[in-house]
Amino acid sequence: MTLPPDVLAGIESRLNAVDSELARNYPGDRAGQPIHTAYISAAEATADLPHEWGAAAAELAELHGDLLTGLAGSEVFDLALNTLRQRPIQDLRLDFEDGYGTRGDEVEDRDATHAGEVLAKLPAEVISRGIRMKGLTTAEWPRAVRTLERVLEGAGGVPAGFVFTIPKIRAAEQADIAVLLCEAIESAHGLAAGSLKFELQIESPQAVIAADGTATVAQAIHRSAGRCTGLHYGTYDYSAACGISPQFQSLEHPVADHAKAVMQAAAAQTGVWVCDGSTQVLPIGTDVEVRTALDRHFRLVSRSLERGYYQGWDMGAGHLATRWLATFAFYRGALGAAAPRIGRYLDRQGSAVVDEPATAQALATVVLRGLACGAFQPDDVTALVPQATVEVLHQLRERRIPAL
Repeated sequence: MTLPPDVLAGIESRLNAVDSELARNYPGDRAGQPIHTAYISAAEATADLPHEWGAAAAELAELHGDLLTGLAGSEVFDLALNTLRQRPIQDLRLDFEDGYGTRGDEVEDRDATHAGEVLAKLPAEVISRGIRMKGLTTAEWPRAVRTLERVLEGAGGVPAGFVFTIPKIRAAEQADIAVLLCEAIESAHGLAAGSLKFELQIESPQAVIAADGTATVAQAIHRSAGRCTGLHYGTYDYSAACGISPQFQSLEHPVADHAKAVMQAAAAQTGVWVCDGSTQVLPIGTDVEVRTALDRHFRLVSRSLERGYYQGWDMGAGHLATRWLATFAFYRGALGAAAPRIGRYLDRQGSAVVDEPATAQALATVVLRGLACGAFQPDDVTALVPQATVEVLHQLRERRIPAL
């Protein structure tokens, strides 16, 4: 006895509808995430900023080479030092919010136009660039819009890799407003439809859990019409809003871990990147203070990477040294752990650890991330697993290699 054809057809129709909705909301992960976002006040913006920060970070790294080598080894240190000299910044955000303050319309207009000119002139090594504007709140939104328009005018359009960060998100409706704003600016300035993208900065408990108990951040992603590219955690505003005493506010406080876990779950398989926040402790001061700060930042970056937060904020040139060092150390360690398992999966040989296709996908993804940031080269991968070419790694990530 079998189910009637009309019953089977009805079930299939509903399943197709569910699958279509899931595919629309969860298109999958998006490659190309930068390892960090460097933040600097828009008042200090210059096209030479990447070179200046890189030179300062390299000088700091050389001065404390013994400490950094001890943290990650001489090979990783040399690789990080070379990177600081050649391509120190992957993502740059010129800040018109907390790091800029209130300076009056005339001054901010001038700085916004100049910021656009700078963004358009940045070297190609800066793969993503943009601004953090003031928030979409009743008090700030006119200035926020005015700044964004002048930045685009100064840049002569939408620069390659441009994105703007919206701070102070507290309600999903703000994502609706951001979409309307993008559409209005594109229309008014003759920009291509869909060319403006934004990030949402999560620095309020209301952005994580709404009054009705739902996850605001999840709603915001799916109400952004595909324009939201990232979620950025705001360490200190969020901690303060949760009532955490200042001496305990940090990236590793339990309230930070909870917020970022919700962000991570909300963004998973949507193509929206999650970015960890910042530490306010810069490697400046006495020799002891500098070395303590370097060690602390290396540990914090490593901790974030271990938890799946592959991007974070850097607030000064000194952070670049330990950002690259910790990132390279993480991915090189990941390659050593992933390569044998990828090899066994591809060979279909018996093993005490039997990996499923989803795990093989994750193993390939972490190796591809390491390749993308420059932690190692394709030859380093095939030296460990000859059949694990870049093409094969992409096939594993996309689950196009048949399972056992």
